[in-house]
Amino acid sequence: MAYLSKSEADNREMLREIGVEHFEELIDYIPEENRFRGRLNLPEPLSELEIQREMEQLLARNTRGAIFLGGGAYDHYIPAAVKHILMRSEFYTAYTPYQAEVSQGTLQAIYEYQTMICRLTGMEVANASMYDGGSALAEAVLMAAHHTRKKRILLPENLNPLYRQIVETYVKDQQMELVTVPTAPDGRIDPAALLDLLDDATAGVVVQNPNFYGIIEDPRGLAEAIHEKKALFIMHVDPISLALLKTPGEYGADIVVGEGQALGNPLNLGGPYLGIFASRKALIRKMPGRIVAMTTDVEGRTAFVTTLQTREQHIRREKATSNICTNSQLCALAALVYLSLMGKNGLRRVAELSVQKSHYLAEQITRLPGYEMKFSAPFFKEFVVNTPLPAGKIIEQLSRQGIFAGISLSDMGMGEGLLIAVTEKRTREEMDRFVQALKNL
Repeated sequence: MAYLSKSEADNREMLREIGVEHFEELIDYIPEENRFRGRLNLPEPLSELEIQREMEQLLARNTRGAIFLGGGAYDHYIPAAVKHILMRSEFYTAYTPYQAEVSQGTLQAIYEYQTMICRLTGMEVANASMYDGGSALAEAVLMAAHHTRKKRILLPENLNPLYRQIVETYVKDQQMELVTVPTAPDGRIDPAALLDLLDDATAGVVVQNPNFYGIIEDPRGLAEAIHEKKALFIMHVDPISLALLKTPGEYGADIVVGEGQALGNPLNLGGPYLGIFASRKALIRKMPGRIVAMTTDVEGRTAFVTTLQTREQHIRREKATSNICTNSQLCALAALVYLSLMGKNGLRRVAELSVQKSHYLAEQITRLPGYEMKFSAPFFKEFVVNTPLPAGKIIEQLSRQGIFAGISLSDMGMGEGLLIAVTEKRTREEMDRFVQALKNL
């Protein structure tokens, strides 16, 4: 991106053009006591060449190595064509498809993305995307409450704690009750406890599959019990896992959400990411965000239009289901391109390699003295090991060797243990080096 500077003369010309003499006139509505009058702690201005050198030096500080980090963001391989297509100007500069007649490409991309998500999840409708997996789950919780007109939500203890925090923030002023479903010793949800907590006041039940520990849940029979209480069944999924596991639709889920970062989006130091949101068609008018559909114009040609936008900027505020401003279009486009390139067989191969490599690493680590699996249930591409040393110390020491060993559960408020993720990108050499580094501690 080009570096464009502006002078004081440029500033004066812009102010004159909009009819004021000083910048302060633009913010005169802000009380004086709330204005910052000091000097910002910023370096002196730099030239384009100096800024480029500064950015290169900062970039060089990023350590590259073998990434075994997970917890909702994963180092999957991204085909080169994904970025090449995303960088096309007609995609990269498009903001939002309010004017359908000039946004047909963007609208078609959204429509195709929605179609892909429906096929992946086994659901009937999907929206144009949310901000990330956590906000998508929070919106699903609110949607369940709005639809059922009830205020009680069951959240699993083995839910990603970051997602839980987002849900708590969203519902803080909604007079909603969040009830925790305990985890069984094998790492899965305790089904008996869930059924005991499920009652007529329940609006929705959340299940993360695979859960935060990477363990594959067994949702069979849950939908029937949940629907008997006239509640909604919400599943949070890893989209890569759906290439191997049954779809949420097959389990009877009403709403499906997930983090779509793994679908062609880089880790990006934590964002921007992609929130997946799909549901049964009967719930479409309660769905947050926008939905694009295909129709024909007055001349009979195929056309794409924004069909529903249930947000407060477009309909009466009391009827709005969400205040989401837009959708993560560029990230959704990356997911669409990724899924198109990989196809059904390619996505399945990514999932298979992730399973095989994660199980190989788990087997090798648990052969070391003092290391053992924390849970016994089957896992997908993440697993937790109990360690002879504090997990935080292991992470710190291995990072010096270019190995990002995983996540300390204690740092996440999830007990003790080291959460390790393995994707198709990890090589045999990297995994063996990881094991040897643990052995040498």
